[in-house]
Order: sequence, then C-alpha cells, then structure tokens
Amino acid sequence: MRIEKKLELLRRRRRRIRKKVRGTAQRPRMSVRFTGQHIYVQFIDDDAGVTLAQANTRGQKGEDGRPLAANVASAVIIGKRAAEAARQKGITAVVFDRSGARYHGKVKALADAAREAGLQF
Repeated sequence: MRIEKKLELLRRRRRRIRKKVRGTAQRPRMSVRFTGQHIYVQFIDDDAGVTLAQANTRGQKGEDGRPLAANVASAVIIGKRAAEAARQKGITAVVFDRSGARYHGKVKALADAAREAGLQF
C-alpha cells in the first residue's frame, strides 16, 4: 500500500475519533501520539483550547539511564509520568484519545500504566 494511502486512512481515523472525543476542564482529553522515535502525551481542555499538562520521551532517560524511545517499555514509563503530571495539575479523570492508533501494543501499555498510576478513563 502506498504511503499516501496509509496517511489518508490515518487522517480519516483521527477525524472519526475526534468527532466523538472531547475534553473539558473537569475531564480533559488525554491525547497520545507515537512517532517513529518518540511518544507524546498531552492533557487538553478543548473548550478553552489549552494544554493543561504534558509528558514525552524527548530527552528523557529511564531508570537504567538509557534514553527513552517509542517502544512498549518506554510507553509504560511515559504513561506513569504523564499520570503524575496530570495529578499535579489536579486531573484525575480523562477522556482517552489514541489519535487513530490501534488499541494494542504501545498504546495499550501506556493506557494501562496511566490507569495504574491513578488516572480514570
């Protein structure tokens, strides 16, 4: 399949999900984005158009001192760090936005780690 077709299908999935998923100040949207090298998590209040908290793998190191990447092990660490950042801002419940990615592997690992760290979704 050509890359343009894959990107178009991803854009369609994102639009379809975003029609249904909306964040508020009481329950912000937890947007998760995976690139080839990094993982990005944002907590967004769509009503005000503001990012409340964020976490990512850029420049971060794991417990063993190795840099974090876009893999399952790093997804678990970033899920926990994102939940900590959200709790510091007073966020306990979120709406999960997987940004068109399938809910398995890295996405599932990040979501499970965030749940274990205290976020409700």
